[in-house]
Amino acid sequence: MQITSSLVPFVSVLWMTVFSPVGCKANPISCRMLAEPQMPVFSMNGDFIIGGIFTIHYFTNAGQNTYTKLPPQLQCTGSMDFRQLHFARAMEFAIREINNRTDLLPGITLGYQIYDSCSDVQMAIKAGFQFENGLDPAFNETSSCYKSVAAAVPAVVGDSASTPSISLARTLGVFGIPQVSYYATCACLSDKREFPTFFRTVPSDEHQAAALARMVKYLGWIWIGAVRSDTDYGNYGMATFLKAAQEEGICVEYSEAYFRTQPRSKLEKVANVIRRSTARVIVAFVQAGDMPLLLDELAREPPPPLQWIGTSWIINANLLRYNICAGALGFGVPRSVIPGLREFLLDLSPAQASKSSILTEFWESSFSCSLKGRTGVRQCDGSEDIRALQNPYTDTSQLRNTNLVYEATYAIAHALHGVICNETECAKTIKVSPWQIFNQLKRVNFTTNNGYQVNFDSNGDPAAAFELINWQFKKDGALDIVTVGYFDSSKPRGQEFRMSSAISWVGGQTEMTVSVCSESCPPGTRKAVQKGRPVCCYDCIPCAEGEISNKTDSVDCVHCPPEFWPNIKQDICLPKPVEFLSWDDTLGITLTVFSITGAFMSVCVTAVFYKHRTSPIVRANNSELSFLLLFSLTLCFLCSLTFIGQPSEWSCMLRHTVFGITFVLCISCVLGKTIVVLMAFRATLPGSNVMKWFGPPQQRLSVLAFTLIQVIICVLWLKISPPFPLKNLRHHKERIILECGLGSAIGFWAVLGYIGFLALLCFIFAFLARKLPDNFNEAKFITFSMLIFCAVWITFIPAYISSPGKFTVAVEIFAILASSFGLIICIFAPKCFIIVFRPEHNTKKHLMGKVHSKAL
Repeated sequence: MQITSSLVPFVSVLWMTVFSPVGCKANPISCRMLAEPQMPVFSMNGDFIIGGIFTIHYFTNAGQNTYTKLPPQLQCTGSMDFRQLHFARAMEFAIREINNRTDLLPGITLGYQIYDSCSDVQMAIKAGFQFENGLDPAFNETSSCYKSVAAAVPAVVGDSASTPSISLARTLGVFGIPQVSYYATCACLSDKREFPTFFRTVPSDEHQAAALARMVKYLGWIWIGAVRSDTDYGNYGMATFLKAAQEEGICVEYSEAYFRTQPRSKLEKVANVIRRSTARVIVAFVQAGDMPLLLDELAREPPPPLQWIGTSWIINANLLRYNICAGALGFGVPRSVIPGLREFLLDLSPAQASKSSILTEFWESSFSCSLKGRTGVRQCDGSEDIRALQNPYTDTSQLRNTNLVYEATYAIAHALHGVICNETECAKTIKVSPWQIFNQLKRVNFTTNNGYQVNFDSNGDPAAAFELINWQFKKDGALDIVTVGYFDSSKPRGQEFRMSSAISWVGGQTEMTVSVCSESCPPGTRKAVQKGRPVCCYDCIPCAEGEISNKTDSVDCVHCPPEFWPNIKQDICLPKPVEFLSWDDTLGITLTVFSITGAFMSVCVTAVFYKHRTSPIVRANNSELSFLLLFSLTLCFLCSLTFIGQPSEWSCMLRHTVFGITFVLCISCVLGKTIVVLMAFRATLPGSNVMKWFGPPQQRLSVLAFTLIQVIICVLWLKISPPFPLKNLRHHKERIILECGLGSAIGFWAVLGYIGFLALLCFIFAFLARKLPDNFNEAKFITFSMLIFCAVWITFIPAYISSPGKFTVAVEIFAILASSFGLIICIFAPKCFIIVFRPEHNTKKHLMGKVHSKAL
């Protein structure tokens, strides 16, 4: 504080020498301002004077500079903002109310000096220096040209816009004069290093921008446009909003800036960008004075219906004439009621208005008449009724920022009370330093007459609470400002919003506007960002095979668990269908029929052979081995049934071992018959005694030995690594194959290899005996049967490996049935044919070739 205070003389001298002093003399009244000071629009004397500055106009006129004399003073021009006049008079009302109180500043009269900044930085700075130096153009100092440290005002209310408020804060901050704004929301003003004496009763844009971003996301809008005033308010506010929007996942198609004093071409460019955009929601961080220019330009060639999201302009009743903004949403400070304010505002007569230039302008503009007797204009005759006016000046139904002016004025009064008053009285004669007011303002904590709590945080900001504002059509077709919800930043995230009534959307519609760059990706797809465009612009890519997405706008697809597979829409994982060769399957039924048919054939052949067991053809072909072969064939046909049905631990072990043992038994019998046939021919040679080694005991023993080897292989297989039920998930992605895992592949191929070895051996022996000189040579038929057997099992191997799913089992069953049918048909069909249909051939003579017969 000391360092800043030491700069006061320097800044005072700098202002006097740069901004219009003439020089210094040694006599009294040594310094005089060259230009006349700017006069306040409202003023009143008092023991302590509070400064006020409002944006009652939005343009200035510097006049013509001839460069031969001092430039003319800036003058406010343009139409008056009745709402800002309303704010200025609310400050008057608050001070008059304070002066009538006995509990606050008793015995002290507050005065005021209220200026019009015209929303111009130069005018704001000029008013700031006058707040420091006062209105007296002469300086009664004999030794120097600068005044004392004490300022003309201890504190200032205002300004309205952020840009002049920033300049004013820099000017006043040097002198330590606290400034309490009711409208400047730029987040930059919370920086106490740059603006140490700045306070405000309006929440910072940082809170409003975050609230707007959350609201936009809450309503599902992720593709928006943005337009802002090219001022500190607009630029800082939009930067804060864009940062918050990015954190919420909101994409901005464009961000344009303009200012009312810029060339019209700039405004046209901004309007054309809005018209060409695909975003149907537009966030406007625009000052109330800039908004009409944009809306008027858009009205020339209306764009598609837009959902406007507003900031401070959303509560400005002057803009309600623009139906293009129907359905607009935004945040405003809460409404309030100030008792007695309306009566104060309406207590105005033509005589009173004519005493003030600003009130004269208001009266003449409101009633289109002249109080000063201007020619060509109707003269005001006293019949004008201010109570009949319907404009922002007289409107007290939406006291929002008006209440903030009221709070700011009271905050300064409470700070002044804390400096000059004790428990019993207040001292009028105390010389008050602005720094004392500043330090006291940081500690104020009170409740206004209308029930609002006022205090400031370490940044000079109030707590952030907003009403959600909606522009809705009234019954008469006019737009109205309606509160539809509330936002409280102190609530936990996700609970900040509280809706109180229905929202009216664009053009008064009941259906919410949709604003997206790309339509939402349905479940079953994922988002793929389009190259070079914002993340909200994407393509919907179907999930890859085996993947799903079960929510809208999924970024990634997820794999289904191994035993699950996506449905057609790829939005849910369903259990994979389990596939195995079942009993009710057409293929299973067919194979079962063939299996039972083969077994029935074996039984029938056995019955025929048993009935004719004494006949020469049965006895000549080793009836004992024939019956054992028929029994093994019956088992071969029936063992194929173990391959049908859902695999289980026992069925897997049973199907492979029974198949292996029965087939070895079958081939062993065929091999025995072949060897017997071959050795019988050898036995007919002179001196041969071979048949004694191939009698019935030896035949039984050989069949037993061959079969026992296969039994040992199967036992070792089952003991070391038996077959087991297996869910095959590798060969088919969309279904589960229930099959029997081999366990030990060596055991499986050992079983098949041993069968193949015996079959090959049998084929060789039968082939050697195929031309033996018997009329009915069984070796021929064995050769054919073994040829079929080997062909079937040689083709089985590649078919088994390549067959998918249940067809693997079907191929194995087919191989078993085909080889079994080959054996029974080739070996036993000719014999049964002779027994049943050619009984005359079933004689020993015929078999010995002693009777000539016709070829069969």
